[in-house]
Amino acid sequence: MAGVAAGERIAGAVARHPLAWGAAWSLAFGALLVVALVTDWPAWADAIVLTAMVGPSLAATVTVLHATPRRHFDEMSSVFGHFAVRYAALVIGVVAWSASVVVGAAISQAIQLAAEGREDEILGTGVDVMLFLVPILVALLWAAFVLRCAWFLGRVRGWGEVPASDRVPPAMLASRPALRRTVIGLAHPGLFSATGLVVAVMLPALQGTHELVL
Repeated sequence: MAGVAAGERIAGAVARHPLAWGAAWSLAFGALLVVALVTDWPAWADAIVLTAMVGPSLAATVTVLHATPRRHFDEMSSVFGHFAVRYAALVIGVVAWSASVVVGAAISQAIQLAAEGREDEILGTGVDVMLFLVPILVALLWAAFVLRCAWFLGRVRGWGEVPASDRVPPAMLASRPALRRTVIGLAHPGLFSATGLVVAVMLPALQGTHELVL
């Protein structure tokens, strides 16, 4: 019974100040990550620390955004904002496609020159290039995902630790108000951005050192 009472006290403290507890959790695992990097822990251990660091905020963010209907975003944006965002997305998409064509051609030529036409070396060099580039691209896409979710969180629940009013549907965890308060507090756009971007920075390093010679 003492253990149950202690657990209830901790849960109540987290519900009263979820952002402070979430920030303390992230800072603790961030410090552990620094130790892991300095002492050269294996990549799987770094991945566990990163997952633990971003886990509470990510889970809360997924819960809040999953429970929020898409129509909420339509109600919060103007017609001009609707078209401006999509125009910007089209421009970015065209630029990214153009850059991918140029970079792809340059990489292909570099692989041909490095391998000097030998088929086995062409394949090996191509694999090396992919192993070098794919984690970086995944990290960039993850960073874009994090910033996009953080923007939506700011629109849905605001920037307060526990906002007095929000756009989160009342049905989400309606029977458990303390847990609802905790989840909304942990789904803070600043906390999610900070932890998510740390993960984006660390993702390429999880593959370990990889030497690329062209």
